[in-house]
Amino acid sequence: MSAYDHVTAARANDRPTSIDYITRIFGSSFIELHGDRRFADDKAVIGGLAELNGKPVTVIGLEKGRNLKERMSRNFGSAHPEGYRKALRLMKQAEKFHRPVICFVDTSGAYCGIGAEERGQGQAIAENLMEMMTLKTPILSIFIGEGGSGGALALAVSDEVWMLENAIYSVISPEGCASILWKDSSKTAEASECLKLTAQDLFKLGVIERIIREPRDMESRLFDSLKNLIAETFAKKLALSPEKLIDMRYHRFRRF
Repeated sequence: MSAYDHVTAARANDRPTSIDYITRIFGSSFIELHGDRRFADDKAVIGGLAELNGKPVTVIGLEKGRNLKERMSRNFGSAHPEGYRKALRLMKQAEKFHRPVICFVDTSGAYCGIGAEERGQGQAIAENLMEMMTLKTPILSIFIGEGGSGGALALAVSDEVWMLENAIYSVISPEGCASILWKDSSKTAEASECLKLTAQDLFKLGVIERIIREPRDMESRLFDSLKNLIAETFAKKLALSPEKLIDMRYHRFRRF
């Protein structure tokens, strides 16, 4: 597959969204929590408490929606500042009770409308980056579709970052890159190759720790194997002291 084939696959309409992963992995144990306690509840970010093999966890996901009505209500997965502040509120709550945090990332990028800018979009993302770096509880981020720019990075300062084999993660969309570098949107495929945005490229660069294979029968095998991998990873991370966890996370990013 070419890089642009991966881009197309990551954006496919029938691709499972964060809600699908939460439902299939955590089932009825998931309890959604709302609001950033400052402005509003951003539906582009879904988050709350759940149980993983009987152990409490905090779950956060960037949610695009599965049909036009849902996508409009969730702003097509592009979060406002209050969405990132809600995510940070839940992460700080998880830290207080030493619950591990799992983030499902699927967004073309943070919302760049005037309202979001007026309410401090840049500051909200920067605050997440800073606070996640020193969060005293395990964090795992999984890219399940698109991972666009700071909007994705705001939920990806983690102990480990995993990607599904057809997910993408880059500093800008291929379309945006083509329009800036060549002033020509027809060069999107070329831009996709240059950005090194595929899971395979990022694994080689050391930006991610694991590529999750996507079986043809996504519904039957993917969620079960992912659940077991998450549980095993959290068991290892919870055995570490908070100081050791933070030190390892810091050096993970310093290696870049």
